[in-house]
Amino acid sequence: MSTVFIPPALRRLTGGAERVVVSGATVGDLLDAVDRLHPGVRDALVRDDELAPHVAVSVDDVVAPAGLAEEVTESSEVHFVPPLGGG
Repeated sequence: MSTVFIPPALRRLTGGAERVVVSGATVGDLLDAVDRLHPGVRDALVRDDELAPHVAVSVDDVVAPAGLAEEVTESSEVHFVPPLGGG
């Protein structure tokens, strides 16, 4: 099963959980599985069935150019990276 790491700003939706372990073939499948367990996570990261413009995703420490369509393995680690503030 893949591990999805939850950004700190969204942990209120997961009861404080930093990671959720779920199954799926793509990042989108994993996100759907997380959202079934913790409603609202998907809405915070996705717009019009694509990652929100301000969100990036990495799979196994590599930025995933295919976004939600990026394939994962059973041992993948997925991180959603929110924007960094500052200037």
